[in-house]
Amino acid sequence: MTHDDADLLTFAIPKGRILDEALPVMARAGVVPEDAFHDKRNRSLSFATTRDDMRLIRVRAFDVATFVAHGAAQVGIVGSDVIEEFDYPELYAPVDLGIGYCRLSVAAETGGDIADESASHLRVATKYPNITRRHFEGRGIQAECVKLNGAMELAPSLGLAGQIVDLVSTGQTLKDNGLAEIAPIMEVTARLIVNRAALKTDPRVGELVDAFRAISSDRKAA
Repeated sequence: MTHDDADLLTFAIPKGRILDEALPVMARAGVVPEDAFHDKRNRSLSFATTRDDMRLIRVRAFDVATFVAHGAAQVGIVGSDVIEEFDYPELYAPVDLGIGYCRLSVAAETGGDIADESASHLRVATKYPNITRRHFEGRGIQAECVKLNGAMELAPSLGLAGQIVDLVSTGQTLKDNGLAEIAPIMEVTARLIVNRAALKTDPRVGELVDAFRAISSDRKAA
């Protein structure tokens, strides 16, 4: 049995750090990409799966949330940092997959005046302007956010911003660039996300939620 494109369930997955950890979890839930997905030379963004009613799209993490929120994809996997940054009402994140652990933190140059709580205004480089503004507003500080999509660690030394907000895992990248972590904002893990409307109208979405929830429960019990 084959399916028209209109009937295909679209599952959005992120490029980058989460993907390697997500693939084994997806496989346990019956979401297995075609062999071409693993070919490093393949520049396709859409792939078939072993299910004839499902395709995978591989996009940037921030775009996973957008595709699912707008219904272009019905299901996806993305970090809780992305969910928090966009705060789309159309997104539902029913399962913490327990992978992709890191944290979103404020950092500044080592040895600088990094703990000036009396400042009323700061310039901060980040790709998380919404989370960053909320974090500093809670401390009575107005954050002017300079949006960068990468190389955040260069911003303080080049005078672009006094502080940065970025994902931190081991902290080695910060250290290598003369920065120190000041304060964690949030712990981050990968979540299964679904489009709320699709969850109500397509039983396959609910079945996937149940499958991933069962896997998550088994992992926690192990």
